Amino acid sequence: MKHYLLPALVLLTGCQSTLNTEDNDLTDNASQHTASAVEINHALLADESIDVFHPVADVDFSLDKKTIQQHDDIWQRIREQLTFDVPENSRVVAQRNWYIKHPNYLKRVAKRAEPFLYYIVQELEKNNMPLEMALLPVVESAFDPFAYSHGRASGMWQFVPGTGERFGMKQNWWYDGRRDVVASTQGAIAYLKYLHKYFDGDWLLALAAYNSGEGRVGRAVKKNKRNNKSTDFWSLKLPKETKAYVPKLLALADIIKRPQDFNLSLYQIDNKPVISQVDIKSQLDLAKAASLAELSLTELQRLNPGFNRWATDPDGPHHLLLPSQKVAHFQEGLAKLSDEDRLAWQRYKIKRGDNLGAIAKKHHTSVALIQQINNIKGSQIRAGKHLLIPVAAKSLDSYILSQEQRIAKKQSKAQQGQKLVHTVVSGDNLWDLGRRYKVNSKSIAKWNGFAPRDTLKLGQKLVIWQKPTVQTANLSNQVNANAAEQAIMRNITYKVRRGDSFARIANKFNVRIADIERWNNLNRNKYLQPGQRLKLSVDVTNNI
Repeated sequence: MKHYLLPALVLLTGCQSTLNTEDNDLTDNASQHTASAVEINHALLADESIDVFHPVADVDFSLDKKTIQQHDDIWQRIREQLTFDVPENSRVVAQRNWYIKHPNYLKRVAKRAEPFLYYIVQELEKNNMPLEMALLPVVESAFDPFAYSHGRASGMWQFVPGTGERFGMKQNWWYDGRRDVVASTQGAIAYLKYLHKYFDGDWLLALAAYNSGEGRVGRAVKKNKRNNKSTDFWSLKLPKETKAYVPKLLALADIIKRPQDFNLSLYQIDNKPVISQVDIKSQLDLAKAASLAELSLTELQRLNPGFNRWATDPDGPHHLLLPSQKVAHFQEGLAKLSDEDRLAWQRYKIKRGDNLGAIAKKHHTSVALIQQINNIKGSQIRAGKHLLIPVAAKSLDSYILSQEQRIAKKQSKAQQGQKLVHTVVSGDNLWDLGRRYKVNSKSIAKWNGFAPRDTLKLGQKLVIWQKPTVQTANLSNQVNANAAEQAIMRNITYKVRRGDSFARIANKFNVRIADIERWNNLNRNKYLQPGQRLKLSVDVTNNI
């Protein structure tokens, strides 16, 4: 059995400023004046954080905490191993000042970090990694395993799907290793070690590449070399988010290293494990697991955010994270549970016209599991026969942190305007749907709890909020029809500029991406090249 401690991150006192309830509401009210360089760098913190969403509420855990001495505090353990030089430059100072002025934000982050920070510290030490990396999830996700971003990144360490797979994070219908605390931490350590080696031992360049990719940082380094300029992080031309990213981590490390210099107190965390990883051997309904551990279902899902559905993945991983004081009782109860009792079961009579996909969807399970349990090879089934199907032990809305319930909660949140439901059909994409319903495509993604770059699935239900009333919409349609009659269409040749994309060009000339593809025999999944010439048919009355 492995033991993992649960410290709480930083609970800071000594400042009265407050923060809005949502983590993405990070900007202070600004007076009307020209921003200084310090203020501009300061504002970058908000720019990056706005792109990260926290779809579920926080949970307070009942953990076995003890009164501790100063020398046995987790922060002292981290402090003694901090090695990075922290420059007193405007970029670091701006980030540090923001954190110092927002103790409520850090307190909320601390509560999220509490179940996981000790484990992370422990694993970093095993891999001879700088302890500054224990603070990286603050910068990435505010220590929220359920966090996701517009860039398709997910989890505490914010991995996109491809990089997650590259570093060992399994992702399927049942499970997403990017949100699993153990799997994502191991993946983050492996990725950071790879980047450290890639950039010849420069940790700041490795961190910059963790944020924006080794290719982008590598090109910036090569460009400076060609121009006989320094190739350290501070000298590179990088995206503004990346320019702020490394200073954020350094600012946090500086606060941990010398909190007294900023008139701050760190909440003391016991330097001992308080959660454990338990081997459950095979698939288990999460509701039954919670009952055996004497936890609420929400508490269990918060500790084990990698599981997308009502049960663990039938093919593993077969482990759960539990509060250490609950482990003995859980293991005793699990040992008494028969294989049949690990899941609830339903006997289903196959009807004419049924297929395995439809049956699996109806019962919120997977085709592969139905095939395995019923010893079915292939997809042929016969009407009148029976299937044994595993089903959730409780109603699906009880599993409030499952992927389905997180999306349902997001879609049920009222917005301004008229609510529509769109069923995804072949050829649909967010850009075209945004133009069709006259809404921002990013808003569609936000209303439905996914990233704008995520792939739409056939049959997927999307909630769309239109602001105009029916009368206004009809009037708008009439105006558009009149405008179409007066349109003056011209064929033009457009020269692609640096930074252009299909979406940007389509928006600029009020045309559809699909039309640009058709006119030029191109595919939107391929990058446009600066200097490339495109044929466009545009209404010059709308593009003067």
